[in-house]
Amino acid sequence: MWAAGPIPAPTNDAALASKPGKATAVFAGGCFWGTQSVFERVKGVTDTEAGYAGGSSATATYGQVTQENTGHAESVKVTYDPSKITYGRLLQIFFSVAHDPTQVNRQGPDVGSSYRSVIFYGTPEQKKLSEEYVAKLDAAKVFPKQIATQIVPLKGFYEAEAYHQDYALKNPNNPYIEVCDRPKIEALKRDYPDLFLDYRGK
Repeated sequence: MWAAGPIPAPTNDAALASKPGKATAVFAGGCFWGTQSVFERVKGVTDTEAGYAGGSSATATYGQVTQENTGHAESVKVTYDPSKITYGRLLQIFFSVAHDPTQVNRQGPDVGSSYRSVIFYGTPEQKKLSEEYVAKLDAAKVFPKQIATQIVPLKGFYEAEAYHQDYALKNPNNPYIEVCDRPKIEALKRDYPDLFLDYRGK
């Protein structure tokens, strides 16, 4: 993996909420199959959806997005309980396990702007926490190269086609899943055992 074990947690983070609730975060980090397979196994996450963000609703189809001219990135909307897990902890998982944040317009074998690394923030707090965390990781030289992750406002999230949802779970023997996504799940289980949840689908 690109991170040799767990990476430092954010210095600044939202406090755990005093009562259960619902919040969302949207991340893009390469093929959404792998990103979803990680976040759906994190304790405190209540739902995940693979989809598209960064472009318009008119072009939010897999066939169009893979042409690399829609502005969309393959993304995952993470719904979580802020009384169970913080946004900062989700960022820590995103940067260390879900993808390689130093790659520009690619992840593994997938190349193109739809595979770029993006945090789509929904609130000023998410923007601030993301920017501070990237600065901290870069200053500490946690990765061999500078972080390439874009931090941009979320203008819309469009759920992907049904067959993309839970794809890694439903197709565990797919060679792509075995090579690209299973190691991410194993890294989550190994490096963040307190956050790992065995996911069996909806």
